[in-house]
Amino acid sequence: MVAGLTKNERQLAIVLSLLMALFGLAMAVAGRDDPIGGQGFIVIAYALVVMCAVITGYYLPEPGEDRLSEYYDDPTRVGIILAMVWGVIAMFVGDWVSWLLAFPDMTFDAAWASFGRLRPVHTSGVIFAFGGNALIATSFHVVQRTSRARLPDQLTPWFVLVGYNLFCLLAVTGYLAGITQSKEYAEPEWYADIWLVVVWVTYFVLYIRTLARRKEPHIYVANWYYMAFILVVALLHIVNNLAVPVSFGHAKSYSLFAGVQDAMTEWWYGHNAVAFFLTAGFLGMMYYYLPKRANRPIYSYRMSIIGFWGITFFYMWAGSHHLHYTALPLWVQNLGMTFSLMLLIPSWIAAANALLTLNGAWEKVRDDATLRFMMVAAVFYGLSTFEGSFMAIRPVNALSHYTDWTVGHVHAGTLGWVSMIVFGSFYSLVPWMWKRERMYSGRLVEVHFWLAMAGTLVYVFSMWNSGIIQGLMWRSYNDSGTLAYSFVDSLVAMHPYYIARAVGGALFLAGAVICLYNILMTIREAPEQRSPATDAPLALRGAAE
Repeated sequence: MVAGLTKNERQLAIVLSLLMALFGLAMAVAGRDDPIGGQGFIVIAYALVVMCAVITGYYLPEPGEDRLSEYYDDPTRVGIILAMVWGVIAMFVGDWVSWLLAFPDMTFDAAWASFGRLRPVHTSGVIFAFGGNALIATSFHVVQRTSRARLPDQLTPWFVLVGYNLFCLLAVTGYLAGITQSKEYAEPEWYADIWLVVVWVTYFVLYIRTLARRKEPHIYVANWYYMAFILVVALLHIVNNLAVPVSFGHAKSYSLFAGVQDAMTEWWYGHNAVAFFLTAGFLGMMYYYLPKRANRPIYSYRMSIIGFWGITFFYMWAGSHHLHYTALPLWVQNLGMTFSLMLLIPSWIAAANALLTLNGAWEKVRDDATLRFMMVAAVFYGLSTFEGSFMAIRPVNALSHYTDWTVGHVHAGTLGWVSMIVFGSFYSLVPWMWKRERMYSGRLVEVHFWLAMAGTLVYVFSMWNSGIIQGLMWRSYNDSGTLAYSFVDSLVAMHPYYIARAVGGALFLAGAVICLYNILMTIREAPEQRSPATDAPLALRGAAE
């Protein structure tokens, strides 16, 4: 990978690694009596590994000008592998904690192994490490092809990818050490948040620079979704994580917001993290890889644009539906509920557009498990968005909130929508990136599909049943007007569903392991000599012809 960098870029990479190591040293020294000190040593070790990697390849021959005749895909290749490794680890931790809920003794007598520390490792690992790396890797691939322009330089995409994974590492190790802001989907403390802002702004600038160099006059809709994902996540992250640290040598910080304002800011962030991280970015993925795999144009480009602007506008107002029946003013709750219902229209436009693209090509869906992943993702996207709008209605929320129904809803989205579209996109992308005709084993792709499908259905249906039963038990009264069931009674009733949930998670995890193995074997068997690029930047490809 270092061989693709110019001499100046290698020197700059070493300087950046050195600065990172010095910053880690400052954290370690200032926080020697605080958990942040351990985080400083992690930064130092990470920076030294990166520096050693660059120094090892420093004297390799510089890439020639002919490199400009091909797209720069090395960061995409590494991002795919990182996403799958993180995914397997995070899904393993998630299944572990699901077994803990059924059998609490399945743990170690250590603070790091407690549910409260493992659970954010799972959520951040799946959403940010697995999903984030997948989005970064695919966005680099998509923006180059749809713009017919190579990334403007070789170092910046590596800074984004390597820097982002440092953030993921700091977040996960921080949770295990007990460092957390205790904010849903925003648990990392101030030092990790600041680092992510630096990386994310660089990412956005890189994306804009690439689009500014485009040879295609039109900006394809997938790029609009990716840009919305990058820009709005930056806005959400900065505002929600405004905080004052105790000192440079302490991990603890205090939020700028308090009380109901803090709750509203958190769920403005939390719901829009779902909107723009787990929806917009992956819709960009779907709008590129699904029509490419089906070898058909998108059904309606007009629908894709209408859906984009509807999702972008409506989602920003919907977060308050997480705070029904709280101290939040009623008009704000009703505003969130109203926009949540309106969201159903652009969301179903996107899902319908994907499925109608496959209309007339169902024999491909039947025979191609990769395309089937994408089809199922579109179906689950439609189902999840309908369910989300339905659960935002106040009387429905009175039954569903704080129950496992919400857990089932979230996993219908993350397993059925996000993971399925990632797997389908990766199965399309890996052979292209490593110049293979197909994946190492089509049979393993098929096995993975059915494991993922079975795991998702078992998980989601068990949580739907569990959640509805919970809600009904908690609001049941006897003739004397007291609760008919104690909280412990509801826990006993949930036990078989928790076992089913853990089994479903194990099936899905097994599929992810098979996916990682299949990808690694495809890479291993890739030819050492790459065939000439057939998807080079437009101007250079025309010159070569």
